[in-house]
Amino acid sequence: MKLIWKYLMKYKKWFLLDFISVFGFALVELGIPTIISDMIDHGIEAQDTGYLYSRFGIMAFISVIGVSGVVLLGYCCSKISTNITRDIRNDVFKHSQSFSAAEMEKFGVSSMITRTNNDAYQIMLFLNVILKSALLTPVMMCVSVMLILQISLQLSYVVLATIPVVILGVIIVAKVSEPLSENQQKSIDHINQILRENITGIRVIRSFNKQNYEKKRFSNENDFYRDQSAKLFKLMSCTEPSFFFLMNIATVIVYYLSCTLLNTNAITLGNVVAFVEYLFHVMMSVLIFCMVFMMYPRANVSAKRIMEVLDTKPSIVNDKDCILLDSIETLSFKDVSFSYPNGEEAVLKNIDFSCHKGQKIAVIGSTGSGKSTLVKLMNRFYDVSRGSIEINGNDIRKYDLESLRAQIGYVAQKAHMFKGSIRSNICFGKPEASVEEMHHAASVAQVSDFISKRENGYLDEIAEDGTNISGGQKQRLSIARVILKKPSLYIYDDSFSALDFKTDATLRKALKPEVKNAIFFVVAQRISTIMDSDMIIVLDEGQIIGLGTHLELLKNCSVYQEIAHSQLTQKELDDYERN
Repeated sequence: MKLIWKYLMKYKKWFLLDFISVFGFALVELGIPTIISDMIDHGIEAQDTGYLYSRFGIMAFISVIGVSGVVLLGYCCSKISTNITRDIRNDVFKHSQSFSAAEMEKFGVSSMITRTNNDAYQIMLFLNVILKSALLTPVMMCVSVMLILQISLQLSYVVLATIPVVILGVIIVAKVSEPLSENQQKSIDHINQILRENITGIRVIRSFNKQNYEKKRFSNENDFYRDQSAKLFKLMSCTEPSFFFLMNIATVIVYYLSCTLLNTNAITLGNVVAFVEYLFHVMMSVLIFCMVFMMYPRANVSAKRIMEVLDTKPSIVNDKDCILLDSIETLSFKDVSFSYPNGEEAVLKNIDFSCHKGQKIAVIGSTGSGKSTLVKLMNRFYDVSRGSIEINGNDIRKYDLESLRAQIGYVAQKAHMFKGSIRSNICFGKPEASVEEMHHAASVAQVSDFISKRENGYLDEIAEDGTNISGGQKQRLSIARVILKKPSLYIYDDSFSALDFKTDATLRKALKPEVKNAIFFVVAQRISTIMDSDMIIVLDEGQIIGLGTHLELLKNCSVYQEIAHSQLTQKELDDYERN
């Protein structure tokens, strides 16, 4: 397996030590039967007490070496397998951080969790068996066969006849177990997916009284996983009894043939005892090797799934000659069209506009008109399908991704909170921020009052995904997070929707001096939020159907007129026009 070998080569010294410790273990397992054979033939039969004591001393010495070898072998196996599993998980996580939204959608969150945790764990189990047994079995088998042939050629035929039967059985088991292992891992993906959907969508499920449906859906998938696991375990559990049955038959045949050989003095009693021990080690070596072979399909499935992630190249990458972005002075969309991966129809068509530092730009339109998609392109979450987005006169794709996103403060449509304190969430984009800066950002975002009422203030804990605070509080904390960052381009994707009108107005007023030296981009549903914008973009079905100020659009854009009249009274419209 290329994946395992690649990571194994990072720990060559430990691997060599593991290989050396194997010989210490083999010395005990094969050396003691040989000594016992000599003790029977030359000590017990000759009643030579001195010879027996000398052999006891050698056995004790070999046992110490063997115990040291076993301890060292176990330590090396644990060290290598756990380190490799850690490296795999780190690499999968690190590589996934470079994925664009398209790659994340391809794998799915549930599958990525399974690949990072369960699949890596399966490889660790397989590695443990390989490092402990797979290196040991060839040594044990080769030496045992040599000793068997040395004792009796006739008895060795029993061993040679038994091994092919064991190997054939294992090949059949491996062939049957591979599809079962694959189904098992895919089923874990589906279980994680259902579980995740139920946890995040618990309110929707309860509001529609779909608990029983979801229980049945989870139960069905869980039953499928159980069935696949049961088949796999039954298959594996049959191998050991079958092996011992075969070994017992071989032992009986050896004892039967030995009776004839003992009568003709072709073999000694000590040789028979040693031969049975060697037979056991040969058969056990074959079994262990076969167990590794049977574990291989499952480990192979997991390795393929991990390699699929590691081999996937991110679609959004830095240009070879990328340049660093210090600040954003101008932003232009030039005939931009965009379709989502595997999407048939363009979501944005022929988008063309320009803006510069100090301007407030607003985007409004009906649901599904492409507003959120427009701002995602600015962050390079996706790349345009046609046309170009230019910053300071250069194509956005020429800039280093990290420096580009460092200049952008983005508040998503759905505010996301991380488990931790209020302080850690506000300072997420600027961990080194001072207390004064943090307080200022919270004050501008109109979240200071809420924080002051918490028992521990800024150190108060926020639950995972902010489930212990309201939607409006999450939005204001997200806004504070961006204010603290002080970017060159502020993007608020419908980030004021959960705020009441009074808080909305107060926040926007406090925000004005903060964004005066930046480009302020707002996606909104409320006309009142964007009336003072320098430029308003009206989107409909992915196209710009209106572009201008509030007053200009009231005169020449029918869609904007409909939105304005549905939200504002005639008096409010007249008052704004007079002012």
